[in-house]
Amino acid sequence: MSSKTTPKVVVLMGGPSAEREVSLVSGRECAAALRTAGCEVIELDAGADVVTRLAEIAPDVVFNALHGRWGEDGCIQGLLEWARIPYSHSGVLASAIAMDKEKAKAAFAAAGLPTVVSLLADKVDVEAAHVMPPPYVVKPYNEGSSVGIYIVQQSANRPPQLSEDMPKTVMVETYVPGRELTVAVLDGPDGPRALTVTDIYADGWYDYHAKYSEGGSRHVVPAEVPAEIFEACMTYAVKAHEVLGCKGLSRTDFRWDEAKGLDGLILLETNTQPGMTPTSLAPEQAAHVGIDFPTLCRMLVEDASCDR
Repeated sequence: MSSKTTPKVVVLMGGPSAEREVSLVSGRECAAALRTAGCEVIELDAGADVVTRLAEIAPDVVFNALHGRWGEDGCIQGLLEWARIPYSHSGVLASAIAMDKEKAKAAFAAAGLPTVVSLLADKVDVEAAHVMPPPYVVKPYNEGSSVGIYIVQQSANRPPQLSEDMPKTVMVETYVPGRELTVAVLDGPDGPRALTVTDIYADGWYDYHAKYSEGGSRHVVPAEVPAEIFEACMTYAVKAHEVLGCKGLSRTDFRWDEAKGLDGLILLETNTQPGMTPTSLAPEQAAHVGIDFPTLCRMLVEDASCDR
């Protein structure tokens, strides 16, 4: 990134993905924080003219607040590298792998991280018959924010009927019971650092509504779990960040079946563009370790590069 005291920062937000609305909220929050942190900020809703608009603005750095396809799957990252504009968060390869849940899971398993059985299947086949014994979860293999999640219970006699906007190929994954835990990892001069563990309580599944609605979930920071589980979450999250080659900030999600102890801790996925809204988990964890929101956003700007 430019060494200017007051860098010109474009906050990319919105875009065409299913997560457009939450990205707009994230972007506005980050833009306000970066202004507080002393940056010159321009907010840009990423449309089809995004390359032209960036050329006109000529920013010192792009703060990537996009979520979902095109914004966190390597597409916008490739454009920014081509244009030689430094940008925040992860690069092309890490973003692409993390967004492809099956490929990310293969990378985690190869590194010895705990995952569960999953497969990719045609949507038609998933609707026709159980492709694995219930209970299981059906979800898009390349979306985030719990968009398009179906939980098929043990007692289900019939397979799920999926919505029309689900992709042709979906991911089917063994359902993991238990508590929802998450860890944010922040890069620094000494390498990636796990911030803390959050225990998430929601009324039912931690879905899109629970994630982004005021009062939709309750976060316990730090999580009140045994030391062995806490340390394992922290260690696994850093390893996942490194295995994928993440940069800047990531967040890794877990499920923990208390009845099985450490064997019940499963890594679900790593998010290379964690939410940055008032109810988001990564800013909450950063605050817990003494990093306020403007400082966190400024750190991500200072970490920006076009060689991720």
